[in-house]
Amino acid sequence: MATTITDSQKPFSLDPYHVSDVFGFILPAPLTELPPYYQPWMDIAQHVTELIYSHTLRSHILKMPLLNTRFLESHRELRLAHLALSVMTMGYVWQEGENDTVKVFQQPFLLCAVEVILPRNLAVPYWKVSQRLGLPPILTHADAVLANWKKRDPHGPFDIENLELLVTLPGGDSVRGFFMVTLLVELAAVPAIKSIPLVINGVQCGDAETVTSALEEISQAMEGMTDALKLMHAYVKPDVFYGIIRIYLSGWKDNSSMPAGLVYEGIQAEPMEYSGGSAAQSSLLHCFDELLGVKHEDNCGAFLTRMRNYMPSSHKHLIQDISLQPSLRGFVQQEASELLTAAFQLCVTKLMALRSYHINVVSCFITVPAARARQLRRQGNSSQQETVSRAPTALEETGTGGSGIMSFLKTVRDRTRDVSLPLDNRAMQKSTNGAQPQNTQYTTHQTHLQTNTF
Repeated sequence: MATTITDSQKPFSLDPYHVSDVFGFILPAPLTELPPYYQPWMDIAQHVTELIYSHTLRSHILKMPLLNTRFLESHRELRLAHLALSVMTMGYVWQEGENDTVKVFQQPFLLCAVEVILPRNLAVPYWKVSQRLGLPPILTHADAVLANWKKRDPHGPFDIENLELLVTLPGGDSVRGFFMVTLLVELAAVPAIKSIPLVINGVQCGDAETVTSALEEISQAMEGMTDALKLMHAYVKPDVFYGIIRIYLSGWKDNSSMPAGLVYEGIQAEPMEYSGGSAAQSSLLHCFDELLGVKHEDNCGAFLTRMRNYMPSSHKHLIQDISLQPSLRGFVQQEASELLTAAFQLCVTKLMALRSYHINVVSCFITVPAARARQLRRQGNSSQQETVSRAPTALEETGTGGSGIMSFLKTVRDRTRDVSLPLDNRAMQKSTNGAQPQNTQYTTHQTHLQTNTF
């Protein structure tokens, strides 16, 4: 029997976490320009790709003035500043590829490695902006995807043909496609994120009907996320992603190209280590895991927990607070309702399907090109005729975030399966039949998108 939430048990809400009803974790209406004082940053950030190809990005950055960050006032200004400084940093570090990041010199009886030093005029403001945002001083999912978009036609639809990046990296249409498709996956998840409070409050009230309905909404959104992810094959070329794009998303932790890390000049003398971009930096699946009770342990759990430090602090707090709520899985077991159990199990099934499809994408864009690159090396083919031959060898078996990617993804998927509940086939059929076609729901959500305030 359903009960009401007492005063001491306030309804769970997304309001404190800077989550938009329309855009979810995506930053609504990102700024495209900073105040004029910061134009030297934007002049370089908006031309990073050309400067990398001309091998002049480092020299341009070295001539850049050291700017004070105190004139950055709003959250959106800080996010754009972090994005601009991030792409400059990735370009500076990786301008000449993996072989020009570490210079080794010989001292008597000692082999010393001198790491790349990020110059003071970039490192100091980057560090200060990062501290104010609670983000690390490296390009993250929150930068490259969530805060790196604008509409070509402000009144047009929120679809990939009407979206453009604010700043970009080498990779042409494929790098745009990679970030934009990832953005659409975030967008497809919005109905699920909005349904999480309904689930939590329904559990607190003992309202099985509300929880069932909300879980069905979440499972539909998960299917929409998988559909959006499928667009990766249409908009990103695997050889370009593997051979050109990946290195610029790579970090300086668990990366043999930069074994000690990066020195941020003017911050501290010792090198610091930060992971590169990773899908694990998206708050979406972390929220779903905490809601459904999926537990990741050992190295996988440690990596996922560390990736939360690469998210906006308010989104990280949301994940933590979801984990503190009464157990949804326990509630489902206690209620022993066929429809509720079916709705829960459908969410688990759709989350597993999403993770399985992600494995498919990784195989297409990393595993297969990596095998081709190894074949070319064995044949002694050092030409640049095949794009995959340009790829850094240090990343062959890992993700840009530093994880052993295929074993990691399969383990995460298997842990998702562990929360499955026994289910009567008739109940599963009822739950599935009760769900509306996802494509219709996803399209409707896109159609009604309007810009709102942060």
